[in-house]
Amino acid sequence: MKVGYLGPRATFTHLAVAKFFGSNVELIPYATIPSSMDAVEKEEVYVTVVPLENALEGSVNLTLDYLIHETPLYIVGELIAPIEQHLMVHPDRKDHWGEIEKVYSHPHAIAQCHKFLHQHLPHVTYEYATSTGAAAKYISEHPSEKVAVIANELAAKEYQLHIVKRNIHDYQHNHTRFVMLHPNKDYEVKNNERLQSLGYKTTLVVTLPSNRAGSLHQVLSAFAWRKLNMSKIESRPMKTGLGNYLFIIDIDMKMDEVLIPGAIAELEALGCGVKFLGSYPSFQISS
Repeated sequence: MKVGYLGPRATFTHLAVAKFFGSNVELIPYATIPSSMDAVEKEEVYVTVVPLENALEGSVNLTLDYLIHETPLYIVGELIAPIEQHLMVHPDRKDHWGEIEKVYSHPHAIAQCHKFLHQHLPHVTYEYATSTGAAAKYISEHPSEKVAVIANELAAKEYQLHIVKRNIHDYQHNHTRFVMLHPNKDYEVKNNERLQSLGYKTTLVVTLPSNRAGSLHQVLSAFAWRKLNMSKIESRPMKTGLGNYLFIIDIDMKMDEVLIPGAIAELEALGCGVKFLGSYPSFQISS
């Protein structure tokens, strides 16, 4: 089975995918989130995995927008993985890493290590890469440049880099949600029995009827009186003009035959638009 993911190799997405699927599948990296999602839609891969949300930096808007507006894909599984950021350099610079002039990494990785960088490397400039893996690959190929990278341990092993400072992220409870996407909403993801199951979630996208006061309150009430726990509600622009928003809602429950369908029917009766993004199992990946 072929599994796509946001690459290149040694990104946090690669790390999560490898831990979940093991060595029994062929892992295929893609350069961008849209290309990763297009691949499963075109049946180049059977399922694809992309980041959805980080505990410190919030939602990955490109994933959300592409999922809502561009592709007929469903979330069929969720992987929650700890994010441990390390500062690493080319082995030729391990004894002189304090002389580095630039830190190269993904914007989120740099933001997650702001305190460390401010305290220990206040003189360096930052340059942004498409991923932590891409940044690690770059400095492995440019040993003469005075550059350090922020990435994970897999990147250090993959590109033979030397870790000079471990766990430089500002907050210890840093996790990222990765979602598995498939064209069939009923596709079942099987736990490999090595990961902790966190239960099920159901994700909906709700658009409100225009120019109606109290409509968001009515939406929330449809879930509240049914005692459906919303673990997340987030607004995103509808891309139809200023002031037009939709709401992404996560419900801590598997799609059933009564409660969630009843809430959807009530929302539609209120004039809301409802899009189903998936009902899926969630798994915890250990460090």
